[in-house]
Formats: sequence, structure tokens, C-alpha cells
Amino acid sequence: MISIENISKRYGDFQVLTDCTTHVAKGEVVVVCGPSGSGKSTLIKCVNGLEPVQQGRIRVEDVEVTAKGTNLTKLRARIGMVFQHFELYPHMSVRENLCLGQQKVLGRSRDEANAKAEALIGRVGLLPHIEKFPGQLSGGQQQRVAISRALAMDPIAMLFDEPTSALDPEMINEVLDVMVELAQDGMTMMVVTHEMGFARKVADRVVFMDAGKVVEDRTTEEFFGNPESERAQDFLSKILNH
Repeated sequence: MISIENISKRYGDFQVLTDCTTHVAKGEVVVVCGPSGSGKSTLIKCVNGLEPVQQGRIRVEDVEVTAKGTNLTKLRARIGMVFQHFELYPHMSVRENLCLGQQKVLGRSRDEANAKAEALIGRVGLLPHIEKFPGQLSGGQQQRVAISRALAMDPIAMLFDEPTSALDPEMINEVLDVMVELAQDGMTMMVVTHEMGFARKVADRVVFMDAGKVVEDRTTEEFFGNPESERAQDFLSKILNH
């Protein structure tokens, strides 16, 4: 479903990604983890062309993201993206946030978009809040709306860029629960996160990054049970012991 081959990216003289390769099969959940500044978020933003690369190839299903002339707007309509800071339209109600893309990009009627919005918002337990504005919701509720909005576009895959890092601790689980359910439903997912409990429970594979490189790309069981690199061992000892 997603193929990342030998991609490298620079900001001026700063090398953010160096020769990164990984893949995500259909229905697979891959967690990308590593220390801050390791290039995790940049990697995931390259998948739908939000960040251009200087070298390498990225394919999503039958679309070559890195090719010149690729319709990135059309591609992004097929790949759901959930950001750290929700990115909801503050002047629109929850309903309007979910209906806008469906109508403008997918060409659905108002009735079709409404029905889809209500079904998805009901699924994350927020139907009583559908006429509220984002500012009237908690962070956890806003992130569940953001996930629902991405799902409203019927994506073939979902990208999550640290979806719980801006949340209060008590709100994290309500978002992770939605993501666990998505994974169990067979959604193809690539997730940048520090939530190692989620990774252990849901991920098929873990990609561990450091200093812009993929250091390990292994099954979840192998990564947590017997990390090969000293860097991953050090990372896990710090993150799992506290």
C-alpha cells in the first residue's frame, strides 16, 4: 500500500532524512518511533507529499508521490492525515467540518455528507456535540472529530502524526481507543507516536528512527523483545521504565 524507497530530505544544509526505506502492506499498522528530532514527523509528511524529498521514491498504491506532475490534492483525498494539533476549522461546527471535504472534493450531496458525518461522529461517541464548534470541545474530543473528518473521505490509508502528544494524559486513551478500533477494522495505518503501550498492542511492525535514519524496522514482538541496536535498547530502557 505504501512504499518508501531510499528517501533523503534536506532543509538547506540540514539533513533531516537520510536514505530511509520502509513499507506498509494493506491492512498493516506500522508505528514510527524514536527520540525527538529523529525525522519521524517529516517521514510521515513525505508520504502524502506535504514535504517534498530530494532523493528516493514514494508510492501509495498505484500513485508515485515523488513523480513530477502527480496530483497531490487528489492523492491527499485518499490518504487520511491526523495532526498533533487537530487542524479543525474553528469557525465551523463539527458537522460542517466533516461535510466540507465530502461535498467539495468527493462531490457528495448535502444529505449524503450529513449521513456520513452523523454515522462517524456517532461512532466516536460525540453525536450530541455535532452542532458545537471545536473551541467548545476538549482536546480529546477535537482529536476524535479530526479522525472522523479524515475517515469521512473514505481513505485507503491513515497517517497519524503524534495524535496524542498535545493532549492531557486523561484524554489520551479516548483517542487511542478510536485508533485501536480502526486498526481492528483493518485500516492501513502509519502512526508516529511515543505511546509504546499502543505500539505493543496494535502495531504489526515498528520502525525506529534516530538522527534521520531508519535504525530498525522489525516486527513488534522482535522490537520490544530483542532490539538489535544499542540506540533502540537505550531508547526503550528510558521510555519503558518510567
